Amino acid sequence: MSNLIKEAHQQVRELVMKALGECVSEGVFPPEPIPSFNVEIPADPQNGDISTNAAMVCARAFRTAPRKIAEEIGKRLFLSGSYFEKCEVAGAGFINFFFAPQWFSEVVAAVIGEGADYGKTQTGHGKRVLVEFVSANPTGPMHIGNARGGAIGDCLASVLERAGYDVSREFYVNDAGNQIEKFKTSLEVRYLQIYKPETQMPDDAYLGEDIVTHAKNFAKLYGDKYLSCDSEERRQALCDYALPINIENLEKDLKKYRITYDKWFKESELHKSGAVKDIIEKLKASGYTYEQEGALWFKSSELGDDKDRVLVRANGVPTYLVPDIAYHYNKLVTRGYDIAIDIFGADHHGYIPRMKAAMTALGINADRLDIVIMQMVNLVRNGEKYKLSKRSGKAVTLSTLLEEIPIDAARFFFNLREPNSQFDFDLDLAVSQTSQNPVYYVQYAHARICSVLRKLAEEGIEIKAPDSGFLSQLKSPEELEMIKYMATLPNVIDESAKNYDPAKMTRYAVELATMYHKFYTNCRIMGEPEDILQARVSLSLAVKQVISNILEMLKITCPESM
Repeated sequence: MSNLIKEAHQQVRELVMKALGECVSEGVFPPEPIPSFNVEIPADPQNGDISTNAAMVCARAFRTAPRKIAEEIGKRLFLSGSYFEKCEVAGAGFINFFFAPQWFSEVVAAVIGEGADYGKTQTGHGKRVLVEFVSANPTGPMHIGNARGGAIGDCLASVLERAGYDVSREFYVNDAGNQIEKFKTSLEVRYLQIYKPETQMPDDAYLGEDIVTHAKNFAKLYGDKYLSCDSEERRQALCDYALPINIENLEKDLKKYRITYDKWFKESELHKSGAVKDIIEKLKASGYTYEQEGALWFKSSELGDDKDRVLVRANGVPTYLVPDIAYHYNKLVTRGYDIAIDIFGADHHGYIPRMKAAMTALGINADRLDIVIMQMVNLVRNGEKYKLSKRSGKAVTLSTLLEEIPIDAARFFFNLREPNSQFDFDLDLAVSQTSQNPVYYVQYAHARICSVLRKLAEEGIEIKAPDSGFLSQLKSPEELEMIKYMATLPNVIDESAKNYDPAKMTRYAVELATMYHKFYTNCRIMGEPEDILQARVSLSLAVKQVISNILEMLKITCPESM
């Protein structure tokens, strides 16, 4: 896979180092070590396509003014055979390089030639990464936070795959612990109320209509069979009936959302396998535990947490922290993933230091565990916050959201901002077919290119394979800007993977679409001389390919007409 921006950066570095070496060998500068210098894309295209501050960082070592150093370097820069047609010394000593036409031609040819693989990198070197996301409480339907977490987690997994990682997606099913006990209680009371209406619902029970529905359907199947039996037997029977239905509904809603997991990992398996008890013994052996008032404590404050944490209560029941530690141990040791990434809501911020402390205590490099904190999202309709579902009067769920807006819009909008930023999700904008709707705007650019290709076919114009002869006709600012931008895609994918920020991809897609719409307005295709027509068709095909690659990575459709 090509990365012509990266190659150009490397070429600048090599050209500058060679020139500096000649300066030293000729006695122009003293034989001092060359400090590290930057090679970057200038913010202003007037300052070249690639710029370096090499002369400026060498000023102290050479005891010479940066401008003088830059001029001496410039005299020894031999650009023949390189990607550059010229370089200039600017300002206090920057050296600016300008791409030769051949470089622009190579970018367009590379995009078309590599097709669906364009933009892929090998930065991840095949490292095994487990991305755990959503992991919604299986006692009820998914809410809007889960909807954002699903879009972020799934798209992040796709970005990591494009960056060369071996990625697995996982949903952690909390089918044990306090929330399941509360679930059992809620189901039991609703079941008893069918036959004994006076039965009181505890204050902390789940009050959703889904609990009532489960109880009624259970009663249709079994009648009053469980009315007179032992409470624990009744609670377990209700849970065994309702919980698989809830999990199946979660899986169904997520598949509709275009999310398919490699594994649904159940917390209960950690208890059944003995992994929870085993992790307690491992933590004891680490020397980071102590007993106090009958409870077992973890010395997490010695490992970066703000205070120590209870592992096992005085009654012998482990806290929620223990199975969570066992789960992460399972990810990183038992199953041997190189990196484990969790997508959590903002209310889990305090979870990070205690879980990393546990990994350290267990002899695991805590840097192998990364937790992405995701902020809340506000639904907005008619300029005002929108909290309730008209149908149920309850908080909007993932299922009801996808009844109101297209899946494409949901996945794109939830990735418009970096995970750790709050934002307003405009429901009206998400369904609008205007240029203000970013996903529509990007899809329209793809459809517009498809329309151009159809018109060419109708005119009987044969599209030629990209050739440096006619690609050299791409000279307008709109064309060159777009080519340079497409060349950065591999770097943007790497940055997105490194920062765990798939929003970089949606922003990239919007920016490229903006450039294409501008190009379409200012640069004619039909009716132009053959070489210009073919060059602009090749450029359009390259843009179409890049947009397609990004949208498919985000699991968003690429319409050919709109």
